[in-house]
Amino acid sequence: MTEPTVFSKIIDGEIPAEKLYEDDDCICIKDIAPKAPTHVLLIPKKPIPRLVDATPEDQALLGKLMVTAGDIARELGVDDAFRLVINNGAGAGQTVFHLHLHILGNKKYTEDDGLGF
Repeated sequence: MTEPTVFSKIIDGEIPAEKLYEDDDCICIKDIAPKAPTHVLLIPKKPIPRLVDATPEDQALLGKLMVTAGDIARELGVDDAFRLVINNGAGAGQTVFHLHLHILGNKKYTEDDGLGF
């Protein structure tokens, strides 16, 4: 059995965190090293290590995460302009191997920031 991630420990209440949102399937917390004025993490309670590790059985959960991300962006007042990021693997910047979505807002992104798509 693999060691529980910091996110699993937060979900299980072993590590305290300010939860901005929680339901039966996911939680939302503030990022401890924010890259934007608004930077929160949406984390499924099911421990999926990376996006590529999701299975067809996870399809409904993945869809729910996308809809919930929009709801949270609206609640945080960044729904007019926000970035949604999923890092997949260490080479892409993933540091906690428990799938999570970064919701970043209140920052203007440009093509010159290295992330302009």
